[in-house]
Amino acid sequence: MELIRRPDGVCIPCKPGEPGQLVGRIIQNDPLRRFDGYVSESATSKKIARDVFKKGDSAYLSGDVLIMDELGYMYFKDRTGDTFRWKGENVSTTEVEGTLSRILDMTDVVVYGVAVPGAEGKAGMAAIADPHNGTDLEKFGRELERALPPYARPVFLRLLPEVNKTGTYKFQKTEMKREGFNPNAVSDKLYFLEPSQGKYVSLDEELYQDILSGKQKL
Repeated sequence: MELIRRPDGVCIPCKPGEPGQLVGRIIQNDPLRRFDGYVSESATSKKIARDVFKKGDSAYLSGDVLIMDELGYMYFKDRTGDTFRWKGENVSTTEVEGTLSRILDMTDVVVYGVAVPGAEGKAGMAAIADPHNGTDLEKFGRELERALPPYARPVFLRLLPEVNKTGTYKFQKTEMKREGFNPNAVSDKLYFLEPSQGKYVSLDEELYQDILSGKQKL
């Protein structure tokens, strides 16, 4: 997600059909285009890019990836940072979340990548709101096979009463990423997609240790 620049250092605008990040030119003396930043200075610096449209200017990085068609209409594609790489492929958390939510009758789902020792990239993990313990994992696994390629199917599942959201109704992923698939850190039910069986099995301490040691293949 690095900005792509011309030899002179200015960013390259996307052509119709090319995905790119939506940015907004910052003009501090214009009340509609000024950006005073956040309380955190580091968070502010991450949101501002320099030399975007021309040398010496600055722009706000929205984090939204859009595609523009030939008529100038914009379509939402993804969020920057909401992808991870697994089995040599890029996985869009937004697309997987949409697919899983549809399979589960519009249930709240959060998808994120978790690091596994010895494995390249990050394995997919899905936190699913299951307040009534009604998720049929066998049926879910079968439908998942039809809906997603192998690399995009969540390796780990976490079933919890509800998925926490921010004040702006965005799912909170940071804490769940930190807890990962460790049964000692997570009180919710955890499951692992066992590759030889092709179905989700309960993830207990023994299986967890086998995954960490590499004894259990992913």
